Amino acid sequence: MQSITAAFKARPLARAFTSRAVEGFIGGIGNTPLIRLQKLSEQTGCNIVAKSELQNPGGSVKDRAALGVITDAEKRGLLKPGGTVVEGTAGNTGIGLAHVCRARGYRCVIFMPNTQSQEKIDLLRMLGAEVYPVPAVAYENPKNYNHQAREFAATLPNAIWTDQFDNTANADAHYRTTGPEIWAQTAGAVDAFVCATGTGGTLAGTGRALKELSGGRTQVWLADPPGSVLYSYISSGGKLTERSGGSITEGIGQGRITNNLGTFVKNIDGALHIPDEKSIAMLYDLLDTEGLYLGASSALNVVAAVELAKKLGPGKTIATILCDGAYRYQSRLFSKKWLQAKGLESAIPEHLRKYAVLD
Repeated sequence: MQSITAAFKARPLARAFTSRAVEGFIGGIGNTPLIRLQKLSEQTGCNIVAKSELQNPGGSVKDRAALGVITDAEKRGLLKPGGTVVEGTAGNTGIGLAHVCRARGYRCVIFMPNTQSQEKIDLLRMLGAEVYPVPAVAYENPKNYNHQAREFAATLPNAIWTDQFDNTANADAHYRTTGPEIWAQTAGAVDAFVCATGTGGTLAGTGRALKELSGGRTQVWLADPPGSVLYSYISSGGKLTERSGGSITEGIGQGRITNNLGTFVKNIDGALHIPDEKSIAMLYDLLDTEGLYLGASSALNVVAAVELAKKLGPGKTIATILCDGAYRYQSRLFSKKWLQAKGLESAIPEHLRKYAVLD
């Protein structure tokens, strides 16, 4: 059998067409490329492969969840033509929902923490969504953006709160698509999968599929940013601690076990804590060596894949997720002032600081 390394190297420069024309925006979701990260694969002696979810038509992995929760609501008769879709979201799920709502003819209303990047807020409004930025408070607080979204949806006829954190249609979408795609693209030769989690849908759904397809052989690990409790939860065998601190990453990290994550949390093989310093350094390195312009959560996932490769040893294939590109965060991630304010400029190797072109 041809090795996965040889298979990647034997491919032509242009990516072959994998299907006929698809039906609209909805048909374009999924079947994204799996990219072998060349430098990091050579450095680790493993195959580090990353699912390029920024190539979904809405620009992120959350297109899958958005389609999944809306399709599920339609099938269950909860959402009828002309209805309203409401969600509390840190950004990308809202963008995916706004796109799917435009394609399906629904009104879209988004409640989000006022800590999110202006690029995301602007894009949501350009897509026709009604956006309500609200103070970022803990989930336990009744003014949390998720609770406000739920309460708003309850006041409207023919409306749903998609409940991305606890609606397991989210994880099911990845179970049906992302996991099987990775399995097929690696010809079943994936030794481990690792990614960060916000709702838990990507990790739980993809992980469950890969565990089943591999007969339990594929390890599934969780990557966690600062300010999240999931690393300590997994590492301690199930003890939740108080959430404290924060991260430059957006949309990942969590203070509780969501229903989506709960569908799989007992099957997670391990967890990795990834400091912001490593994520920002990797973000700049991937731009320089691979030509990949990625958001911080994608960079964090790649750091985790490299660390897991070192744990498992040479010859393994480690898969992860490139959640989105840097376009929605560039005013921060490539700003000298912002990097200095966060104490992160020194984490970027000096020869890569040339990419921080914004003042």
